[in-house]
Amino acid sequence: MGKDSNCEALVIATFSRRMLLRLENGKDQFARVKGKRLRPVCGDRVISRPIDNEPELLITDILPRSNELTRPDSRGRPEVLAANLSCLAIVVSAKPEPDWFITDRYLCAAELIGAHAAVIFNKIDIEPPNEQSRRVLGEYRDLGYAVFECSAKQELQLEPIGDFLAAHTAILVGQSGVGKSSMINRLLGEARLKTASISDSSGEGKHTTVNSAMLFLPSGGKVIDSPGVRDFAPAIEQPESVVHGFREISLAGQHCRFANCRHLQEPGCAVKDAVDDGQISDRRYRSFRRLLTLTRQFSEARY
Repeated sequence: MGKDSNCEALVIATFSRRMLLRLENGKDQFARVKGKRLRPVCGDRVISRPIDNEPELLITDILPRSNELTRPDSRGRPEVLAANLSCLAIVVSAKPEPDWFITDRYLCAAELIGAHAAVIFNKIDIEPPNEQSRRVLGEYRDLGYAVFECSAKQELQLEPIGDFLAAHTAILVGQSGVGKSSMINRLLGEARLKTASISDSSGEGKHTTVNSAMLFLPSGGKVIDSPGVRDFAPAIEQPESVVHGFREISLAGQHCRFANCRHLQEPGCAVKDAVDDGQISDRRYRSFRRLLTLTRQFSEARY
Protein backbone atom coordinates (compact mmCIF):
# COMPACT_ATOMS: atom_id res chain seq x y z
CA MET A 1 0.00 0.00 0.00
CA GLY A 2 1.49 3.34 -0.99
CA LYS A 3 1.73 6.02 1.64
CA ASP A 4 -0.84 8.19 -0.14
CA SER A 5 -3.26 5.40 -1.03
CA ASN A 6 -6.63 4.86 0.59
CA CYS A 7 -8.13 1.42 1.08
CA GLU A 8 -11.36 -0.09 2.31
CA ALA A 9 -11.24 -2.30 5.38
CA LEU A 10 -13.53 -4.08 7.83
CA VAL A 11 -13.47 -3.20 11.54
CA ILE A 12 -13.06 -6.52 13.36
CA ALA A 13 -12.20 -5.28 16.87
CA THR A 14 -12.43 -2.03 18.80
CA PHE A 15 -10.44 -0.66 21.74
CA SER A 16 -11.82 2.78 22.49
CA ARG A 17 -10.18 4.97 19.79
CA ARG A 18 -8.09 2.18 18.27
CA MET A 19 -9.33 -0.51 15.89
CA LEU A 20 -8.18 -3.75 14.35
CA LEU A 21 -8.94 -3.84 10.62
CA ARG A 22 -9.24 -6.73 8.17
CA LEU A 23 -7.81 -5.41 4.90
CA GLU A 24 -8.96 -6.42 1.42
CA ASN A 25 -5.88 -8.65 1.05
CA GLY A 26 -6.96 -10.62 4.13
CA LYS A 27 -4.31 -9.19 6.44
CA ASP A 28 -5.10 -7.56 9.79
CA GLN A 29 -3.67 -4.21 10.84
CA PHE A 30 -4.22 -1.82 13.72
CA ALA A 31 -5.51 1.67 13.07
CA ARG A 32 -6.26 4.93 14.81
CA VAL A 33 -9.32 7.09 14.21
CA LYS A 34 -8.96 10.54 12.69
CA GLY A 35 -10.56 13.23 14.82
CA LYS A 36 -13.18 12.84 17.54
CA ARG A 37 -16.34 12.84 15.45
CA LEU A 38 -15.70 9.54 13.66
CA ARG A 39 -16.97 6.65 15.75
CA PRO A 40 -16.42 3.34 13.92
CA VAL A 41 -17.83 0.18 15.47
CA CYS A 42 -17.36 -3.52 14.86
CA GLY A 43 -18.83 -4.46 11.49
CA ASP A 44 -18.18 -1.08 9.90
CA ARG A 45 -16.51 -0.79 6.53
CA VAL A 46 -14.10 2.12 6.63
CA ILE A 47 -11.61 4.06 4.52
CA SER A 48 -8.07 4.05 5.89
CA ARG A 49 -4.63 5.22 4.79
CA PRO A 50 -1.05 4.74 5.98
CA ILE A 51 0.61 7.08 8.50
CA ASP A 52 4.16 8.19 7.73
CA ASN A 53 6.76 6.20 9.69
CA GLU A 54 4.14 4.37 11.72
CA PRO A 55 2.92 0.76 11.52
CA GLU A 56 -0.70 1.77 12.12
CA LEU A 57 -3.26 3.03 9.64
CA LEU A 58 -5.49 6.07 10.00
CA ILE A 59 -9.26 5.66 9.62
CA THR A 60 -10.53 8.69 7.73
CA ASP A 61 -14.14 7.81 6.92
CA ILE A 62 -16.93 5.31 7.57
CA LEU A 63 -18.75 3.90 4.55
CA PRO A 64 -22.58 3.99 4.57
CA ARG A 65 -24.09 1.40 6.92
CA SER A 66 -26.85 -0.99 5.94
CA ASN A 67 -28.05 -0.89 9.55
CA GLU A 68 -26.84 -0.30 13.07
CA LEU A 69 -27.67 -1.81 16.45
CA THR A 70 -28.17 1.00 18.93
CA ARG A 71 -29.15 1.58 22.52
CA PRO A 72 -29.70 4.84 24.42
CA ASP A 73 -26.78 6.18 26.43
CA SER A 74 -27.19 7.77 29.87
CA ARG A 75 -28.58 10.93 28.23
CA GLY A 76 -31.00 9.09 25.99
CA ARG A 77 -28.88 9.60 22.87
CA PRO A 78 -28.37 6.66 20.48
CA GLU A 79 -25.14 4.72 21.05
CA VAL A 80 -24.13 2.43 18.17
CA LEU A 81 -23.00 -1.03 19.30
CA ALA A 82 -22.37 -2.71 15.93
CA ALA A 83 -23.11 -2.15 12.24
CA ASN A 84 -24.01 -4.01 9.05
CA LEU A 85 -25.61 -6.98 10.81
CA SER A 86 -27.78 -9.64 9.23
CA CYS A 87 -28.68 -11.42 12.48
CA LEU A 88 -29.03 -10.97 16.23
CA ALA A 89 -28.45 -14.17 18.21
CA ILE A 90 -29.74 -13.88 21.76
CA VAL A 91 -28.27 -16.38 24.24
CA VAL A 92 -30.16 -17.33 27.41
CA SER A 93 -29.84 -20.11 29.98
CA ALA A 94 -31.62 -21.38 33.07
CA LYS A 95 -29.02 -19.66 35.24
CA PRO A 96 -28.83 -16.73 35.35
CA GLU A 97 -32.62 -16.70 35.17
CA PRO A 98 -33.73 -15.50 31.73
CA ASP A 99 -34.98 -11.96 31.44
CA TRP A 100 -37.48 -12.48 28.64
CA PHE A 101 -38.28 -8.78 28.49
CA ILE A 102 -34.68 -8.09 27.46
CA THR A 103 -34.93 -10.91 24.91
CA ASP A 104 -38.06 -9.26 23.48
CA ARG A 105 -36.18 -5.97 23.24
CA TYR A 106 -33.40 -7.61 21.23
CA LEU A 107 -36.00 -9.21 18.96
CA CYS A 108 -37.62 -5.79 18.56
CA ALA A 109 -34.24 -4.31 17.63
CA ALA A 110 -33.71 -7.03 15.03
CA GLU A 111 -37.09 -6.28 13.44
CA LEU A 112 -36.44 -2.55 13.33
CA ILE A 113 -33.03 -2.87 11.66
CA GLY A 114 -34.21 -5.53 9.19
CA ALA A 115 -32.11 -8.38 10.60
CA HIS A 116 -32.90 -12.02 11.29
CA ALA A 117 -33.01 -13.18 14.91
CA ALA A 118 -32.42 -16.39 16.83
CA VAL A 119 -32.89 -17.36 20.47
CA ILE A 120 -30.37 -19.87 21.82
CA PHE A 121 -31.04 -21.65 25.13
CA ASN A 122 -27.63 -22.75 26.41
CA LYS A 123 -26.48 -25.03 29.29
CA ILE A 124 -29.12 -27.72 28.80
CA ASP A 125 -26.63 -30.18 30.30
CA ILE A 126 -26.91 -28.36 33.63
CA GLU A 127 -30.58 -27.41 33.55
CA PRO A 128 -33.02 -27.69 30.64
CA PRO A 129 -35.75 -25.09 30.08
CA ASN A 130 -38.41 -25.13 32.79
CA GLU A 131 -42.13 -24.90 32.08
CA GLN A 132 -42.14 -21.12 31.78
CA SER A 133 -39.10 -21.07 29.49
CA ARG A 134 -40.64 -23.81 27.33
CA ARG A 135 -43.74 -21.69 26.95
CA VAL A 136 -41.76 -18.59 25.97
CA LEU A 137 -39.54 -20.48 23.54
CA GLY A 138 -42.72 -21.89 22.00
CA GLU A 139 -44.04 -18.34 21.55
CA TYR A 140 -40.89 -17.41 19.66
CA ARG A 141 -41.12 -20.48 17.43
CA ASP A 142 -44.75 -19.71 16.65
CA LEU A 143 -43.71 -16.19 15.62
CA GLY A 144 -41.21 -17.63 13.15
CA TYR A 145 -37.98 -17.01 15.04
CA ALA A 146 -35.20 -19.59 14.98
CA VAL A 147 -34.93 -21.27 18.40
CA PHE A 148 -32.11 -23.58 19.48
CA GLU A 149 -31.32 -25.55 22.63
CA CYS A 150 -27.74 -26.59 23.25
CA SER A 151 -24.85 -27.12 25.62
CA ALA A 152 -21.70 -25.28 24.58
CA LYS A 153 -19.73 -26.93 27.37
CA GLN A 154 -20.68 -30.47 26.32
CA GLU A 155 -20.83 -29.57 22.61
CA LEU A 156 -24.42 -30.77 22.35
CA GLN A 157 -26.60 -29.67 19.43
CA LEU A 158 -24.21 -26.96 18.24
CA GLU A 159 -24.12 -28.02 14.59
CA PRO A 160 -27.57 -26.55 13.72
CA ILE A 161 -26.46 -23.26 15.26
CA GLY A 162 -23.27 -23.23 13.20
CA ASP A 163 -25.26 -24.02 10.06
CA PHE A 164 -27.67 -21.17 10.82
CA LEU A 165 -24.90 -18.63 11.49
CA ALA A 166 -22.98 -19.66 8.34
CA ALA A 167 -25.14 -17.34 6.25
CA HIS A 168 -24.88 -14.34 8.55
CA THR A 169 -22.88 -11.54 10.05
CA ALA A 170 -24.32 -11.92 13.52
CA ILE A 171 -23.87 -10.38 16.93
CA LEU A 172 -24.08 -12.67 19.95
CA VAL A 173 -25.84 -10.93 22.83
CA GLY A 174 -27.24 -11.87 26.19
CA GLN A 175 -26.89 -11.49 29.93
CA SER A 176 -23.52 -12.05 31.58
CA GLY A 177 -22.97 -15.68 32.54
CA VAL A 178 -25.07 -17.37 29.86
CA GLY A 179 -22.03 -18.93 28.20
CA LYS A 180 -21.52 -16.81 25.08
CA SER A 181 -17.73 -17.09 25.16
CA SER A 182 -17.87 -20.88 25.55
CA MET A 183 -20.29 -21.08 22.65
CA ILE A 184 -18.06 -18.99 20.40
CA ASN A 185 -15.03 -21.12 21.30
CA ARG A 186 -16.90 -24.31 20.41
CA LEU A 187 -18.26 -22.87 17.18
CA LEU A 188 -14.76 -21.78 16.20
CA GLY A 189 -13.51 -25.34 16.70
CA GLU A 190 -9.87 -25.72 15.68
CA ALA A 191 -9.91 -22.14 14.41
CA ARG A 192 -9.96 -20.94 18.01
CA LEU A 193 -6.31 -22.02 18.28
CA LYS A 194 -5.50 -19.44 15.63
CA THR A 195 -7.47 -16.71 17.38
CA ALA A 196 -4.89 -15.08 19.62
CA SER A 197 -5.86 -12.74 22.41
CA ILE A 198 -6.50 -9.53 20.53
CA SER A 199 -5.97 -7.42 23.64
CA ASP A 200 -2.57 -9.01 24.32
CA SER A 201 -1.35 -8.20 20.81
CA SER A 202 -2.81 -4.72 20.60
CA GLY A 203 0.16 -2.93 22.09
CA GLU A 204 -2.17 -1.26 24.58
CA GLY A 205 -1.24 -3.51 27.46
CA LYS A 206 -2.19 -6.97 28.59
CA HIS A 207 -5.24 -5.89 30.55
CA THR A 208 -6.82 -3.68 27.89
CA THR A 209 -10.49 -4.51 27.42
CA VAL A 210 -11.72 -5.25 23.93
CA ASN A 211 -15.02 -3.42 23.46
CA SER A 212 -16.14 -5.89 20.78
CA ALA A 213 -14.56 -8.36 18.38
CA MET A 214 -15.62 -10.08 15.18
CA LEU A 215 -14.71 -13.76 14.86
CA PHE A 216 -14.74 -15.76 11.65
CA LEU A 217 -16.41 -19.18 11.89
CA PRO A 218 -15.18 -22.20 9.93
CA SER A 219 -18.69 -22.41 8.46
CA GLY A 220 -18.18 -19.04 6.79
CA GLY A 221 -20.27 -16.94 9.14
CA LYS A 222 -19.03 -13.98 11.15
CA VAL A 223 -19.94 -13.44 14.81
CA ILE A 224 -19.43 -10.29 16.86
CA ASP A 225 -18.89 -11.04 20.53
CA SER A 226 -20.65 -8.38 22.59
CA PRO A 227 -20.04 -7.84 26.31
CA GLY A 228 -22.71 -9.10 28.70
CA VAL A 229 -25.46 -6.65 29.54
CA ARG A 230 -27.49 -5.99 32.64
CA ASP A 231 -30.16 -4.30 30.57
CA PHE A 232 -30.88 -3.42 26.97
CA ALA A 233 -33.37 -1.37 25.03
CA PRO A 234 -33.12 -0.34 21.37
CA ALA A 235 -32.70 3.37 20.69
CA ILE A 236 -35.97 4.19 18.93
CA GLU A 237 -36.50 7.72 17.68
CA GLN A 238 -40.30 7.63 17.69
CA PRO A 239 -42.19 5.66 20.38
CA GLU A 240 -44.84 4.82 17.77
CA SER A 241 -42.22 2.70 15.97
CA VAL A 242 -42.11 0.18 18.83
CA VAL A 243 -45.11 -1.64 17.39
CA HIS A 244 -43.12 -2.56 14.27
CA GLY A 245 -40.70 -4.51 16.47
CA PHE A 246 -43.40 -6.94 17.60
CA ARG A 247 -44.52 -9.05 14.64
CA GLU A 248 -47.83 -10.23 16.00
CA ILE A 249 -48.86 -6.81 17.33
CA SER A 250 -47.97 -5.09 14.08
CA LEU A 251 -49.99 -7.66 12.13
CA ALA A 252 -53.06 -7.52 14.38
CA GLY A 253 -52.90 -3.72 14.45
CA GLN A 254 -53.80 -3.60 10.77
CA HIS A 255 -57.37 -4.47 11.79
CA CYS A 256 -57.81 -1.78 14.45
CA ARG A 257 -60.72 0.63 14.11
CA PHE A 258 -58.41 3.65 14.02
CA ALA A 259 -55.33 3.86 11.80
CA ASN A 260 -53.39 5.68 14.53
CA CYS A 261 -54.36 3.24 17.29
CA ARG A 262 -51.68 3.00 19.99
CA HIS A 263 -52.98 -0.41 21.15
CA LEU A 264 -53.40 0.78 24.73
CA GLN A 265 -56.93 1.92 25.66
CA GLU A 266 -58.49 2.79 22.32
CA PRO A 267 -61.93 1.35 21.44
CA GLY A 268 -62.03 -1.22 18.68
CA CYS A 269 -58.39 -2.19 19.19
CA ALA A 270 -57.77 -5.49 17.39
CA VAL A 271 -54.55 -5.99 19.36
CA LYS A 272 -56.32 -5.83 22.72
CA ASP A 273 -58.98 -8.20 21.40
CA ALA A 274 -56.28 -10.63 20.25
CA VAL A 275 -54.66 -10.52 23.70
CA ASP A 276 -58.02 -11.17 25.39
CA ASP A 277 -58.67 -14.09 23.01
CA GLY A 278 -55.24 -15.59 23.66
CA GLN A 279 -54.07 -15.09 20.07
CA ILE A 280 -51.33 -12.75 21.31
CA SER A 281 -49.31 -13.66 24.38
CA ASP A 282 -50.20 -11.48 27.35
CA ARG A 283 -46.51 -11.58 28.33
CA ARG A 284 -45.45 -10.26 24.91
CA TYR A 285 -48.10 -7.55 25.07
CA ARG A 286 -46.84 -6.46 28.50
CA SER A 287 -43.32 -6.44 27.05
CA PHE A 288 -44.53 -4.20 24.23
CA ARG A 289 -46.09 -1.78 26.71
CA ARG A 290 -42.99 -1.70 28.90
CA LEU A 291 -40.74 -0.91 25.96
CA LEU A 292 -43.16 1.74 24.74
CA THR A 293 -42.99 3.45 28.15
CA LEU A 294 -39.20 3.17 28.25
CA THR A 295 -38.86 4.61 24.75
CA ARG A 296 -40.99 7.59 25.72
CA GLN A 297 -38.78 8.19 28.74
CA PHE A 298 -35.67 8.15 26.56
CA SER A 299 -37.36 10.45 24.07
CA GLU A 300 -38.22 12.94 26.81
CA ALA A 301 -34.64 12.75 28.15
CA ARG A 302 -33.28 13.76 24.74
CA TYR A 303 -35.45 16.84 24.57
